Amino acid sequence: MQSSPPDSDVPRPVFLSARSLSGVLDREVVAEEDAELRKAGTVLTADRMTYSPVEDEVEATGNVELRQAEDRISGAQARLKLEDQVGFVDQASYFIKRQPKVVPAADVEQTTGFAAPRVIAIKPGQSKVKAAPKPASELTEARGEAGRIDLEGENQFRLTSATYTTCKPGSEDWYLTVADLRLDYDNEEGTGSDATVRFFDVPILHSPWLSFPLNNERKSGFLTPSYGSSNSSGIEVTVPYYWNIAPNMDATFEPRLLTKRGVQLGSQFRYLNEAFGGIYRGEALAEYLPHDRLADRDRWGVGLQYSQATASGFSGTVNYNRVSDNDYYTDLSSRITDTSRVQLLQQGTVTYSGGGWWTATANLQSFQTLEPDPKNPVTKPYRLLPQITVNARQPDLFSTDSSFYGQYTSFVHPEKALVEGQRIVLQPQISVPFVTPGWYVTPRVGVNITHYDLSYPAGSVLRPESISRTLPIFSVDSGMTFERSSIWFDREYTQTLEPRLFYLNIPYKNQDDIPIFDTALADFNFAQIFADNQFSGWDRFNNANQLTAALSSRLIDPVTGAEVMRAMIGQLFYFTDDKVALPGTTNRKWGSSDFLAAFSGQVWPRVYVDAALQYDPSDSQFERYAVGARYHPSPGRALNASYIFNTEASVPIKQVDLSGYWPITGRWQAVGRYNYSFLQNTPIEIIGGLEYNAGCWAVRTVAHRLQTAQADSTTQFFVQLELNGLSSLGSSTQSLLQRRIPGYAGGLTGSDQGLAQW
Repeated sequence: MQSSPPDSDVPRPVFLSARSLSGVLDREVVAEEDAELRKAGTVLTADRMTYSPVEDEVEATGNVELRQAEDRISGAQARLKLEDQVGFVDQASYFIKRQPKVVPAADVEQTTGFAAPRVIAIKPGQSKVKAAPKPASELTEARGEAGRIDLEGENQFRLTSATYTTCKPGSEDWYLTVADLRLDYDNEEGTGSDATVRFFDVPILHSPWLSFPLNNERKSGFLTPSYGSSNSSGIEVTVPYYWNIAPNMDATFEPRLLTKRGVQLGSQFRYLNEAFGGIYRGEALAEYLPHDRLADRDRWGVGLQYSQATASGFSGTVNYNRVSDNDYYTDLSSRITDTSRVQLLQQGTVTYSGGGWWTATANLQSFQTLEPDPKNPVTKPYRLLPQITVNARQPDLFSTDSSFYGQYTSFVHPEKALVEGQRIVLQPQISVPFVTPGWYVTPRVGVNITHYDLSYPAGSVLRPESISRTLPIFSVDSGMTFERSSIWFDREYTQTLEPRLFYLNIPYKNQDDIPIFDTALADFNFAQIFADNQFSGWDRFNNANQLTAALSSRLIDPVTGAEVMRAMIGQLFYFTDDKVALPGTTNRKWGSSDFLAAFSGQVWPRVYVDAALQYDPSDSQFERYAVGARYHPSPGRALNASYIFNTEASVPIKQVDLSGYWPITGRWQAVGRYNYSFLQNTPIEIIGGLEYNAGCWAVRTVAHRLQTAQADSTTQFFVQLELNGLSSLGSSTQSLLQRRIPGYAGGLTGSDQGLAQW
């Protein structure tokens, strides 16, 4: 007998089998001893069944088991309407396995929220914001027992006097006890009342109301509190509330208790939408700590990031950050990237792209300068009020590659005690590439025209108020590529040998009268030795009659085309003395530059090495070098080591950095980082922790010491219990470990946020 299609109005057939069948034709069938009923994906077994065809209803008693796909519900007694999938099972145990709902991207016009781990993508010619579907491999599992389970339609379950866990059968490490629990797999949400979380039978959290997502995504409600402690702020408790305002808009409110300082109020608001044929998105942050008891003042911080693009070619960004005082980050943040921030960007830009070959950008830029360490004063940069930049390029104009760069900048200093002015930079250039499969030669000519209109503070020494500089630029870039087959580590690779020569000629012009607005000596590296100017910014432009010689070699997998390793060496040879320098610095007096060498690649299975050095042949000493090794044999195992030595940095560096994440025994894993400065004779950052991963739960303990200033440090201690598919209790540690330990990918759900709302 064939079944009717699922959307047919014709009832689908029912098949009954048992050792004994009896009843009244078309009214009632009684099946006894090993009774089994099948209907369109539903299988019901029991000791005894009574089926009524008219009502399409079955009553089962004794060893009842209901199977639908991979779902299993068993109990002592059941009554079900098969077609409607409604009914109940008494004294039940259940196992429910679901794949999260997959919504085709073409059917979604907005994202499902920033908190959800989804990718936002725009296809060519598409104006709507799309949400990418979840991978089909993601599954959610739940099991437990209940005094009664009511089936309220497809994917709808209501459980009375129930337990709930995501642990595998045979493990009761954690579970929920709930007086009334509703599992809605259409909306992927679980809700309950009178709920208690038990960990190894010990109640650790109770709430009269509970809501949690069944797919590890966040939803509106209170997130589980986080706890921690630090020597600078005392015990810290944060109780966040997440508000899913709309599919493309959300907010998080985070009251944070600092026992030594007071209560800090924090909030985050995010949005994403489309308008004028493009996308706009933004994020606003605000924190306020009224009357910090240790600092004896109010403290606050704000941040705004906004970007928008239109179909007409316009785009814009806003990035504004400000805090109440110099010590805000060192006192109230645990991130090393924040504690080292001394320049807070305040910027707005508008860009127009015309025809794909030219762009124009208007930029307003300022900074809030922080000085958390009085022993290390920080220089305040100039404000750009405004800066307008034009870039244009035609890569195939009459067999030439022609380009133009133009910029106008008005420099204003916040202290009004330094020279201010306007600068105009124009740089057209044209090159004629000659390219073959084995070699290339590219001659290029250009000119840099720079003009200044300056104003000096009262009482300054008289200097020219108008300065112009014109410098012709000529260069020839050339290179060759040789290839051969080579055997490395018993495997065949393609090895290349790529010599490159770059000649540059720029005449000298005295620039001592030009003030320094935004210019510094550029970092000496492989990119810079092929650049026209050794300075960043336009206030200084070096003279040059020099040749750059470099040689690189690569190993390439001939099957995949992937680069396995690369080695490079290079040096500059000067045919004339350097006559242009920054104030307070001396000119170069030697005929060749420092020697550069670098290596990056896989040197052994799962072992990767990165190394770079700068060697001064005139003094026979290393100016800087860095070497690092990474060993990643498998997920959950990572070892990293690096050493950095740099005498040319504004603050000399001599540091060793060791980090790793490794199983030590059974389910226990150790995680740690040790970053030590030999020049300051002090650790910069120390992280040490243990993690126990039981599959359906994990616990982490992490201690973190951070040097926030030359004479100050802060120490924090975190404990986190993560219950897979439900929540994480305690202080979030994953984001800290993922930021600071390369290769770390611990955790059960891939999220360091609490999932349950209480």
